[in-house]
Amino acid sequence: MKPVRTGVEQVGRKEIWIMETLIEQRREGRTKLSWPVSVWLPEANRFFNGRSANISKTGVLVNVPISTPAHEGSVVELNFPRTDVLAEEKGQYARIKKGRVVRIDRRNTLDDASIGLGIAFE
Repeated sequence: MKPVRTGVEQVGRKEIWIMETLIEQRREGRTKLSWPVSVWLPEANRFFNGRSANISKTGVLVNVPISTPAHEGSVVELNFPRTDVLAEEKGQYARIKKGRVVRIDRRNTLDDASIGLGIAFE
């Protein structure tokens, strides 16, 4: 979401408060989904385990430990493990997707020592 405007304006002798407005920029609707996800971060040369929070056709929000050294622009590989039944049906035990970190959400950092990575699929 993108903030449009916020603050105070002086008009003559009066102050007018401007409220912040957020504009939704996602192209696709999100579906809540809590699923284990391993995030491969090439610059760290390792996986970081987390959980998805929501997903769409174009991206996913994954909560990972605060120690994950990702930044906006990081290219990642996501490993979504499948159940045994689904793996037999699909022929693979994981769904692998490549993506790019487009946003880092630090709202839960103090609550559970995690950060949210907004990842756009490539």
